[in-house]
Amino acid sequence: MHSDFFQELKNRGLVYQVTDEEALEKQLNEESVKLYIGFDPTADSLHIGHLLPILTLRRFQQNGHVPIALVGGGTGMIGDPSFKDAERQLNTLDTVKNWSESIKNQLSGIIDFENKENPAIVANNYTWLSELSMIDFLRDIGKNFTINYMMSKESVKRRIETGISYTEFAYQLLQAYDFQQLYERYGCLLQLGGSDQWGNITSGIELIRREKGVQAFGITMPLITKADGTKFGKTEGNAVWLDPEKTSPYEFYQFWINTDDRDAVKFLKYFTFLSLAEISEIEAEFAKAPEQRLAQKRLAEEVVTIVHGKEAYQQAVRISEALFSGDVKNLAAEEIQQAFKDVPSYQVKGEDDLNLVEILITAGIENSKRQAREDITNGAIYLNGERIQDTAYTLSDADKLAGGYTVVRRGKKKYFVLEF
Repeated sequence: MHSDFFQELKNRGLVYQVTDEEALEKQLNEESVKLYIGFDPTADSLHIGHLLPILTLRRFQQNGHVPIALVGGGTGMIGDPSFKDAERQLNTLDTVKNWSESIKNQLSGIIDFENKENPAIVANNYTWLSELSMIDFLRDIGKNFTINYMMSKESVKRRIETGISYTEFAYQLLQAYDFQQLYERYGCLLQLGGSDQWGNITSGIELIRREKGVQAFGITMPLITKADGTKFGKTEGNAVWLDPEKTSPYEFYQFWINTDDRDAVKFLKYFTFLSLAEISEIEAEFAKAPEQRLAQKRLAEEVVTIVHGKEAYQQAVRISEALFSGDVKNLAAEEIQQAFKDVPSYQVKGEDDLNLVEILITAGIENSKRQAREDITNGAIYLNGERIQDTAYTLSDADKLAGGYTVVRRGKKKYFVLEF
């Protein structure tokens, strides 16, 4: 055990609230503790909002503790009311089962389930919640909680005005029961969660105290806020997913490299395993020359490598440099697909005229021949990064990158892809 591990968590800004700090710190310093975080399957992939909890589990594991990733196959069918403004859509059992499986696969890329010393454990609360009868639930769990206690939780209070169903109201009891089950099955003594989970976590500690006479603990992590006031984890309004099919490694890299200067050092502490001493050095360099974006570069490198691996990181850098310099000729097919995932593309058909003026109109890049000729003559049209100023130019195989793509740029920023 690492004697100042808990202090390090605090120095990184990862501890927002904690129950009985002194006793917990002693426990963490003296023995290997089993701890858990719950992941409710509300989609087929985890997103960037889950990254801090996952990386925190890994931190505990690196320090000799045993992380339990609890997939909420049971609770995922109900939905946590915590700080949600409206009732959740209920999902079918099959959907939640499939989602639970893909979540486990994603977690295994970051947390070590194979390691000999202290392998992580994955559990699914569907195992015990699906067997719980209503009578048992009311007798064994419900009797431990007064309505006043449940109503005093911030997550419930916020919804009383607008309405909360009994289903969601009872959610905190199911989460409390999860904690008790993980204690009984694995000896789990600590639950971690986001700051919105405080009410659910303390309910679990209360249940274990009453039923088992044992002291369990809870830690919440801060809700991540951005200096510019926008919500963390969204880019252009879309969620940033950990699944490379949903958010490509290049887009994922772009998300981190574009971190606000005011957030970059804080995020290095949250999301990377660089030592605090090294982060201080980066901070000093970064303060001297913020325009070199050293903090963002290290942040992007570390996080993309953790989530997608070294190769995907190097690929993302190659794509970024190619787009920045306009020299896209050396990109592989997969890199072209990642780089231009969101730009308009046109499937070139066999009968299409490949004269440059004609294809610009067919593909919808220009809306008139006059405009097309004018743009070409003025040097505003680039094929694969090369400026073409000849209106008689005809596309040939030499213009096809990676066997079937031509990247057209109009002006400084407007990209289009022709696919053959």
